[in-house]
Amino acid sequence: MQTGELIQQADQVLMGTYKRFPIVLVKGLGTRVWDNRGKEYLDLVAGIAVCNLGHSHPRVIAALEKQLQNLTHVSNLYYTVPQIGLATLLVDNSFADRVFFCNSGAEANEAAIKLARKYSHENSGGHKYELICMRNSFHGRTLATVAATGQEKFHKGFEPLPEGFCFVSFDDLSALEGAISEKTCGVLLEPIQGEGGVNIPSDNYLRGVRDICDRHGLLMILDEVQVGMGRTGRFCAHEHTDIKPDILTLAKALGNGFPVGAMLATERVSKAFVPGSHASTFGGNPLAMAAACAAVETLLQEDILAHCRAMGDYFLERLAWLMREHGMVKAVRGKGLMLAMELHDSGEKIVLKCLEKGLLINCTNGNVLRFLPPLIISAGDIDQAVSILDEVLREI
Repeated sequence: MQTGELIQQADQVLMGTYKRFPIVLVKGLGTRVWDNRGKEYLDLVAGIAVCNLGHSHPRVIAALEKQLQNLTHVSNLYYTVPQIGLATLLVDNSFADRVFFCNSGAEANEAAIKLARKYSHENSGGHKYELICMRNSFHGRTLATVAATGQEKFHKGFEPLPEGFCFVSFDDLSALEGAISEKTCGVLLEPIQGEGGVNIPSDNYLRGVRDICDRHGLLMILDEVQVGMGRTGRFCAHEHTDIKPDILTLAKALGNGFPVGAMLATERVSKAFVPGSHASTFGGNPLAMAAACAAVETLLQEDILAHCRAMGDYFLERLAWLMREHGMVKAVRGKGLMLAMELHDSGEKIVLKCLEKGLLINCTNGNVLRFLPPLIISAGDIDQAVSILDEVLREI
């Protein structure tokens, strides 16, 4: 079928929950993807921070192929070797003592919300259940995670939302402390806000949040669904500081394209979950665990984090050059390979023109071009992307 026919068929049978671009992708390898007409694209979206190791990474593929030949699924009524292996990897390389597996970032955040409430119910007499969340945050599409998301556009049409969430400005410690009440059980935030526009807090912010939580006996919950798994040049983004959260969520790049999510917690907090407290049929599925084990091992063993930091610095320098060359660029910012170019106007036309020229980028918050390339991106790839961006900006 031709591209137009495929898109027409898709529009007849799929729900209209996505505003899709008019291409049909059929293949991916490294930093490149190809459509059904054979056109090649440099991918700076990576499935929205999912394919951190690049498309079709050989170690992940080999792990999946091997697992497919052995065991594809059993209930969590039983132990499996891949699940034990991944949990051990995550505990050995993080603050956490315990792990719960699920299938997505929204599910991981849902589990974190439930764990925070359960822990507080058992340790505070049941009257503490509210989480302080951040404006411009994003935590998922379930009712609870939408309610925890600090952007009204995601709330519309789904009211009444579950109660128990209040909002303060990101990177404002005074506002955070002022919002604490007798109902507060914890603070939920992203170390860097992704969907909100790649908003990076001041250097002392996470340390300040940790101190406030400690003084008031609150749980600190970090959503690292987008910023974790090496995206900022560290395994988890909070590792740029000396703090440790009580609960943390991972997903997206954890399986490098295979759906998997995880909630990590300390021993003290995780004790609130007992048999029957929470569950997921496909959480910890052997295929997902095998893919994630390969992804985590590759990330930690192949010097990808150092490469990410170096390429992130280089990409940010090149974006700064674009800002000096083009008056429509308002600001550039980033950490590792989570980068943004904020515009004075909408970025939609730029995204479309880049697509035509073989470059996939993303626009969030209306006017922020977001760059989330595979962490294996080269300086040559970055130069190619900047050249296309420069050309598009001059045309516009």
